[in-house]
Amino acid sequence: MDVPAALLLLLPALLAFFSVSVNVAAGQSPPSSPPSPFRTVYAFGDSFTDTGNTHSTTGPFSFGYVSHPPYGTTFFHRPTNRYSDGRLVVDFLAADALRLPSFLPPYLSSSSAAANASSGNSVNFAVAGATAIEHEWFVKNNLSFDVTPHSIMTELGWFDVHLKARRIAQKDVGEALFWVGEIGANDYAYSLIMAADAIPRKVIRTMAIDRVTTFLEGLLKRGAKYIAVQGLPLTGCLTMAMALARPDDRDDLGCVASVNAVSLAHNRLLQASLRRLRQKHPGTVIAFADYHAAHLAVVKSPATYGFAERFKACCGAGGGDYNFKILSTCGSPEVSSACAQPARYVNWDGVHMTEAMYKVVAGMFFQDGSGKYFRPTFSSLLARKAHGN
Repeated sequence: MDVPAALLLLLPALLAFFSVSVNVAAGQSPPSSPPSPFRTVYAFGDSFTDTGNTHSTTGPFSFGYVSHPPYGTTFFHRPTNRYSDGRLVVDFLAADALRLPSFLPPYLSSSSAAANASSGNSVNFAVAGATAIEHEWFVKNNLSFDVTPHSIMTELGWFDVHLKARRIAQKDVGEALFWVGEIGANDYAYSLIMAADAIPRKVIRTMAIDRVTTFLEGLLKRGAKYIAVQGLPLTGCLTMAMALARPDDRDDLGCVASVNAVSLAHNRLLQASLRRLRQKHPGTVIAFADYHAAHLAVVKSPATYGFAERFKACCGAGGGDYNFKILSTCGSPEVSSACAQPARYVNWDGVHMTEAMYKVVAGMFFQDGSGKYFRPTFSSLLARKAHGN
């Protein structure tokens, strides 16, 4: 008996469906997406990227309780020395965007060597409180009060030690993705708090961008071919800035106008530097992760992204519009618990974001294909690596 022609046309699809159904019934997963072209990631930056290099004994002034609950309460259910209730953007990069076998181990952790072996040499060198400008400059200008004695160049030195210890060749360095988290916010904060504007912000900006550029040139010299550089967020929309600034210093977002202006100027100068580096190194991919644009989208329309509180700290003290006190910050004896729904808050502890906010930003960086938040797009960066160009 002949099989009807229509059935013949449907037969391949039916066989495919049957094959997948049998696999699922047998406990097997359907075919997965192709593996990521990157198996190794090196991360740098400050507390927005630090996955454990800082402990409570080494944290920056007034935010030295990162080893205490309720830090880590949402995802890890314990403090992991991340300045959030859970995962950071770099965690979503590793686990979701690149599907690496583990989160990036912190360089200074005693368990990093073991974690290193299972994570393809991936390491996170970011440390909370780090600056773009060297620590010695802050000491020289009497700005060294409880400032983390590490800069982005310190982290480059740690990277060199790692390369030597693991005997990593330059060609292998070129296979990795370098994630340069935001850096520079601490430079402006330290100089403002300690010097009361005695040092012009333009001087800080010029020096900070110069140091970041020198750092990036150092990575390129060591063989890096794929680099993503994250800009500053809307630092004037962070709870601490809003709680400490004059009430009349506000922009049309309701944030601190003067502080947001600093971030915007920094990002513009940084992008100009990246354009020059691309011209100088045409065989590399140097992407810009526009944290400013991502943060702005959320502040303008928080409900669109599931947020109810744009400015109030989830983990803080004092209540009111900001729930923030500089001497009673998250994890301190006075603040041993956080809000009931961190996912409804943008700000976690007054300076750092909630996991929910980091997840939204990560989605903008790694899933949005418009180029509005990540330039060139993350998908094109992956494609360049996959094709070896």
